[in-house]
Amino acid sequence: MPSESDLYLRQAQIGPMANYVYLIGDRATHKLAVVDPAWDVGAICDYVEREGYEIEKIFITHYHQDHLGGHMMGQSIEGSAEMLARVKAKVYVNKHEAAGVRKVSGLSESDLVKMDAGDTTQVGKLEVKFLHTPGHTPGSQCFLVDGNLISGDTLFVNSCGRVDLPGSDPEAMYYSLNRTLKSLDDSTVVYPGHAYSNEPSTTIGNQKRHNMYMRFETLDDFLDAMGYARR
Repeated sequence: MPSESDLYLRQAQIGPMANYVYLIGDRATHKLAVVDPAWDVGAICDYVEREGYEIEKIFITHYHQDHLGGHMMGQSIEGSAEMLARVKAKVYVNKHEAAGVRKVSGLSESDLVKMDAGDTTQVGKLEVKFLHTPGHTPGSQCFLVDGNLISGDTLFVNSCGRVDLPGSDPEAMYYSLNRTLKSLDDSTVVYPGHAYSNEPSTTIGNQKRHNMYMRFETLDDFLDAMGYARR
């Protein structure tokens, strides 16, 4: 495992929807991955350059335009496609959303690397593990690196992502929260996809105690709280 000093991790709130963009870097090699670049690609790239890092990978938590880029509600949002015009990198998406990513963003098949549950990749010498956490979207994924979880729109501070959108699945969200993420070590630091709380981060242990969506014993109770009947 890398030492604490090997991990370079930055969180920035960007755009009108309170999105968080993350930088995951290796201090030894100065290689870096950007998580969910959107809204102001130029500012992200300029900051990375000033910090002395090189973007080698782009990680996408899910295919919604505010995280990926594309057209939404009459506006054009900068994202991964614009970043690839500036840096040489690949875009890492869950395999269940590759087609959706291409449709939303205009990225090509050759731009993408399709990941599956439990896959890993290197950022410099750091290992990043991909956790498939469907519910908000079919291919939502979280990134686990050195005891830190970038959770996208799966897990927020004391809340979770919406499950009433096209492609959402409340039953899948229950298992993502109460099986996949709940099994992580309590000390795991959680960094969400939006600034929907005064707290920019939390821990899995804290969420087990305080997040109602991670405290239901049964799927039926979870669905009932969400306002859904079990299929």
